[in-house]
Amino acid sequence: MIEGIIITTLVRGGVYALLASGFSLIFGMAHIINLAHTAFFMLAGYGMFYFMGELGLDIVPAIAITVPAVTLSGILVYRFLINPIREHLASVLLMTIALALAFQELLLQAFGAHYRTAPVLIPGVTEILGIRVINQHLLTLGVVAVVMVSLWLFLSKTKLGIAIRATAQDAEIANLMGISVPRTLLIAMGIATALAAVAGVLVSPLWIIYPQMWTAPLMMVMVIVVLGGLGSIKGSFIGAFIIALVETLVVFLVPGGSYLKVAFALLAMVIVLVVRPGGLFGIVFEEERL
Repeated sequence: MIEGIIITTLVRGGVYALLASGFSLIFGMAHIINLAHTAFFMLAGYGMFYFMGELGLDIVPAIAITVPAVTLSGILVYRFLINPIREHLASVLLMTIALALAFQELLLQAFGAHYRTAPVLIPGVTEILGIRVINQHLLTLGVVAVVMVSLWLFLSKTKLGIAIRATAQDAEIANLMGISVPRTLLIAMGIATALAAVAGVLVSPLWIIYPQMWTAPLMMVMVIVVLGGLGSIKGSFIGAFIIALVETLVVFLVPGGSYLKVAFALLAMVIVLVVRPGGLFGIVFEEERL
């Protein structure tokens, strides 16, 4: 049981970390609460199911089509639907939730309400220290580690990453320094959507794919982002594994835990906020964002 708890926590925490980091990135830069974020995660899951399960493509071409297509859709959505109204927070909330529901209905019409899974990306199991681990889980953990380290290096070491951080700290000053704020926000939206797409690809063989699958991860992502501190990618990463551990322990140890995991996740968030009202890594000053 202990091995199952550890592996499940790491895999689920890694997926949540990808989703929450993207959510925090776009919130930290543009103060946008993108309620359609996990809908792109769902699109990637359906993309892998369609290209591998229905068309019979191999893993590489399926991923090569799915991730760029979902990323491009996120960029287009931001450019033509969100950007014109991004100064009006209520309008953005309504727009993004309507968009997520539109994706849901389109997938419902295209694929029906059936529960589906994509073919396993890497079949088989590997024995590590006497523990048999599914290769798909190892792939998920490896990809999450590579992506998160790459994101950190990108934001801290590259000119574009520094421009993104500068825009998050103060968009007006960044604009005066010659940084194109609209272009930087567009790129950040692309990165956030790509993170959601990668998460969707990784879980497509592990989680059930259905037209409402975006709702449960959205709740968890919002809990993680608040727990970790709004706009903090580091907080989102750490908070993702905390919530994943809580969720896994509830499912494994509490009778009927699968129905209570959201309640316990919310309880964990409340406990942290009582001690630290800004979250684990909540900002005190705007320049601490990201």
